[in-house]
Amino acid sequence: MRRVRPGAAASRTAGEERALTSVAAGDRYEQPEDLPRLWHVTLSVSGQEAPLKEVRRALEQLAHDHPFLLTSRYANDHAEIRYWEEARDLHDAAAVALRLWGEHRQSAGLPPWEIVGLEVIDRETYHQRIAEGYGPPPATPVGVHPY
Repeated sequence: MRRVRPGAAASRTAGEERALTSVAAGDRYEQPEDLPRLWHVTLSVSGQEAPLKEVRRALEQLAHDHPFLLTSRYANDHAEIRYWEEARDLHDAAAVALRLWGEHRQSAGLPPWEIVGLEVIDRETYHQRIAEGYGPPPATPVGVHPY
């Protein structure tokens, strides 16, 4: 087995073992910044009135197709969807959320409404808001409910 100096690049040949490195006492592990984190997403949509039964069925289909859906509330002309998204950063979580309604409009039979609101907050902020008594209450019961 060949030893490699820390920081030195090494190439291996077939069958050659890789050198192990150790962490000196007192060194701290720093978690890489690009690991996914959990983000709480609230997506608000609205548009022309649609029959309540159709809105409920469509939201239930969306929840069935995508089990990440935590809860949704709806009326005949607007809805709010809340869920947890795993993403590297806020930009990625927001991008996924902004595509959600349009990408699943046909497959779930969603009304042709537009996105009128989006909130994306990290897990720590969500729990801090709940602890301080403001912000959206925890989603209970989970599922699709009328306003």
